[in-house]
Amino acid sequence: MPQDVRPTGNELDPITFAVVKNAMDAIVDEVAYTVIRTAKSEIVRDVMDYSAAICDAKGEMVAQAKTIAQHLGAIPEAMRSVQAKWAGRVAPGDAIILNDPYLGGMHLPDIFMFHPVFHDGEILAWVVVICHHTDVGGRVPGSNAADSTEIFQEGLRLPPVKLFEGGRINETLEALIAINVRVPDRVLGDLNAQHAACQVGAREIQRMIGRYGAAGFQGYLAALLDYAERMTREEIRTWPDGTYRFTDHIDSDGLSDAPVVLQVAITVAGDQLTVDWTGSSPQVRAAINSTLSYTKSNTFLSVRCALKGDIPNNAGVFRAVAVTAPEGSVLNPLPPAAVAARALTGYRVMDAMFGALAQIVPDVMPAAGEGGNTVVCIAGRRPDRQPFIVVDMISGCWGGRPDQDGIDAITNPSQNLSNAPIEVMERTHPVRIESYALVQDSCGAGRWRGGLGLERSYRLLADEAVLQLRADRVRFAPYGLAGGGEGGRAGNWLGDGADRRVLPGKVTMEMRRGELLTHHQAGGGGHGDPFARDPQLVAADAWNGKISAAYARERHGGAVDAATGMVDAAETARLRAARVG
Repeated sequence: MPQDVRPTGNELDPITFAVVKNAMDAIVDEVAYTVIRTAKSEIVRDVMDYSAAICDAKGEMVAQAKTIAQHLGAIPEAMRSVQAKWAGRVAPGDAIILNDPYLGGMHLPDIFMFHPVFHDGEILAWVVVICHHTDVGGRVPGSNAADSTEIFQEGLRLPPVKLFEGGRINETLEALIAINVRVPDRVLGDLNAQHAACQVGAREIQRMIGRYGAAGFQGYLAALLDYAERMTREEIRTWPDGTYRFTDHIDSDGLSDAPVVLQVAITVAGDQLTVDWTGSSPQVRAAINSTLSYTKSNTFLSVRCALKGDIPNNAGVFRAVAVTAPEGSVLNPLPPAAVAARALTGYRVMDAMFGALAQIVPDVMPAAGEGGNTVVCIAGRRPDRQPFIVVDMISGCWGGRPDQDGIDAITNPSQNLSNAPIEVMERTHPVRIESYALVQDSCGAGRWRGGLGLERSYRLLADEAVLQLRADRVRFAPYGLAGGGEGGRAGNWLGDGADRRVLPGKVTMEMRRGELLTHHQAGGGGHGDPFARDPQLVAADAWNGKISAAYARERHGGAVDAATGMVDAAETARLRAARVG
């Protein structure tokens, strides 16, 4: 017979506790691997825009996979909607989906799937998988346009509904989804991948229950949450009490020229944090509004980034952080505000949070990175009238860190995404990628420089297509810290040579055969005094083509030979002495 471990209070076997903790982490990662192995679309399979988690019977998240961290803080509110709708009416084999941002979702392409795990007729856990789907209908292919003005334009809106009942798919709902999206084979294929992954998680959780008993399993999940809360509060208690403020901006909502303000105040009081977003802009007409669940998710994630790495990633961390945002603001909009491009606002939430947290734990926080991924969506029809949709999410770089340079060509720390392989895009869609490179001199200067921005260009090989672009940091560069310089700004262009023209950061427009779209992402901000940078590091960057010799001289006071990587020590000393004087 399996041992029934019943931890109560402080009576807890620490070895078993560690085994259970690691087992839950392994199970949820296996759920994530199953999605990758079975997904139909490249946005999930190659870009890896998805996430996975395990919740206890009450819906509190106890484990999360190494996937998109931005998604996971939204699970509590989405779970509350599921439980409010289906309490007492869920059976083994059911799977509930949801994407409504005003019921705990984030934006319509992100479809949540909740799969209950039963034991002796009682729900003991939930497996949750979220995937960004290639298209969910609406006015613009990809369902992610920044210039929509109400949620009804953005696609198929799903309250908590059962896609699977007793293990069998709801054919009516399946047909409804299929007829409302442009690429049903990909959407239904990814939903099936979510379901397969949920079943893998449920199977492994059942094995855990069989080993430790229902009461033991539930007791250890509760202990995991309490442990994370306790560790979080212990660390926050070491932070200096006070209120710390920071303001950052989004260039505009794309429908007006007015910048969008994100203003945060973090109050540390003992072992509790209060995060107040009062002072942020009112909700906007365009689709960059962030629902409160998504605002909370990015706020929680920012705090987690400032904590020690050995604290478990579960909802216990959330208990020590209270988040408020004014109703009717860009961070807590009233329906039917459009929210499809809300990810951009989530990235800026993190940038503002990092700026405030850098005042609390300056030896931990990096300067601003590229400002979040850029979304390039190019959609049209092939000669046989079959649709194609390119959804490319370009991940750029980190800002300089207190003790290291920012990293080039890497996912934003909130995402865990991957840049789509050029070969996959060119094989699958009528586009040709003509450049994919680092942008020289785009890094913010500092003792530790920021990462470099990326360039990517797309030549359309179809007769026509709709281009949907969501970019930012054209107007407001990524900030530096501790005397570091700003990162380079983003840019967007359509055309070649003399015909090349500047595009705004947020646009939906037609493209014609042969036209070339080029995007430069912003570079990361620098950290520390640029003139304190080791001249050998300056020379190495110049030799590698990351910076020019002129940049080295002007920003770092470094006299270097880019061709040889050699430093002129005497001239460098003179330049730096002249700056100090």
